[in-house]
Amino acid sequence: MSLQSVRAFFAEKAPDISVIESPISSATVALAAEAYGVEPGMIAKTLSLRVGERVILIVASGTSRMDNKKVKAQFGGKPKMLGLEEVAEITGHEVGGVCPFGLKSPLPIYCDVSLKAFDVVVPAAGSTHSAVRITPDRMAELTAAEWVDVCEVRP
Repeated sequence: MSLQSVRAFFAEKAPDISVIESPISSATVALAAEAYGVEPGMIAKTLSLRVGERVILIVASGTSRMDNKKVKAQFGGKPKMLGLEEVAEITGHEVGGVCPFGLKSPLPIYCDVSLKAFDVVVPAAGSTHSAVRITPDRMAELTAAEWVDVCEVRP
């Protein structure tokens, strides 16, 4: 269902963007970088968090790391990663395929400024074997994401 919901999202909102599939799993940043032939920083990973009662998604560069203090300051509470089953239940996507597209129900989406270092990024597309190539600004626009600075970039 997840890959289909992402395909439906792009068919409706951005028919010029195609979902690409890989025979190799892209469930981790390292695997995704290898599968799609890009550097790890270009992988746009989606973090599923609970801050207080709210569930939010933060999309960040694959080589960045969430800064708990920045997240707490930005969102007013301590962030907690969602559990595996919770992620699938809330987003409609399995871990390794979580992305801001084709969600089961609307969630607040935030794009970390770490993505702006790249002309094109490669987020997952609903499964551990699918992704899209998209500019960070277009991804933010299509998902109505707000830009935030909540990660630290690591080499």
